[in-house]
Amino acid sequence: MSILTRPILEINLDNIVKNYKLLHSISPKAIAAAVVKDDAYGIGAEKVAAKLYSVGCHNFFVAHGIEGEKIRPFVGNSDIFVLQGIGEDSLESFKKAKLTPVIANPQQFEFWKNNKIKGVKPLIQIETGLNRLGFREEELEELSEDDKKEFSIVLSHLACGDEKEHFMNEHQLLRFNELKERFFPKLKATLSASDGTFLGESFQKDMVRLGAAMYGINTAPYRTNQMLPCIKIVAPVLDIAKLKKGDFVGYSVTYRAATDRKIAIVSIGYGDGIPRSLSNKGKVFFNVNNKIQEARILGRISMDNIICDVTDVENLQVGDMAEIINDFYTLDDIGRDAGTIGYEILSRIGKNPRFIRNYIG
Repeated sequence: MSILTRPILEINLDNIVKNYKLLHSISPKAIAAAVVKDDAYGIGAEKVAAKLYSVGCHNFFVAHGIEGEKIRPFVGNSDIFVLQGIGEDSLESFKKAKLTPVIANPQQFEFWKNNKIKGVKPLIQIETGLNRLGFREEELEELSEDDKKEFSIVLSHLACGDEKEHFMNEHQLLRFNELKERFFPKLKATLSASDGTFLGESFQKDMVRLGAAMYGINTAPYRTNQMLPCIKIVAPVLDIAKLKKGDFVGYSVTYRAATDRKIAIVSIGYGDGIPRSLSNKGKVFFNVNNKIQEARILGRISMDNIICDVTDVENLQVGDMAEIINDFYTLDDIGRDAGTIGYEILSRIGKNPRFIRNYIG
């Protein structure tokens, strides 16, 4: 019998590629750029970028210059766009890796003009309704004609792209078209991330920025998820014990057994990125003798362990694996049960060094 103590994170690179190609087929007239910021949502930017580059992706988005520098050796001469822009803390990364900044305000633009990189033409981000980063209309009016020639692409970001009928989508599309035509009529444009890709050609523009959907998350929840799952997490059972009627479980004794039960202690917890909000309401699955059986989480999730009710799980043994995320209980499902979104779950889990990582593809 094999005894393990660490959880295992399985990452299916082949499915990421399939999702990328499917999203590209939905937006065939647009360049399909891959978003690999936050270490590819935590699952390994170098591996994801290298895999996508091998199948023809030559445009990548990251958040910070240091992230772009990290993937440069794996993507040849591809364009690497940096969403948070350029500053003193990232200038060396931009120079070393020949990165392209997304300029979002006049102050960054002044910094860029004083620290230009030969052969690089930045993107300009404009504000269209999200009220996050981006030049406001009055700031665009201050740009000279020579200033406008500094840029290569106009970028904005949808606030409600995951809600197909939301009024903000049409509002932002009209606003984007208006500002682009007024200030940058000859430049290419990118408005949509994964969710906007599903809204149709008018939102896809010249480039779509494919992120969460590429990793299997349903960014268009009004429709059946077309993306393949890319993440699986299992964790070993460290112990199995009897729980007598009246016994308590876990920190702060938030669960008390109404009847005699059997429990399994599983080696994964909030220190591994499992939300503590799943205490007393989350679930895991066991595949024993080719039979999938659900087990409820009992008590508070601790840093290193969760405790599960396995009273009805037949033939479970120490060393067996609890399935935390799988093909039928996905990132979206665990995010929903935890009161958050799959994006956050993936980012929290993916960057955790305690996992054994297995890559497929």
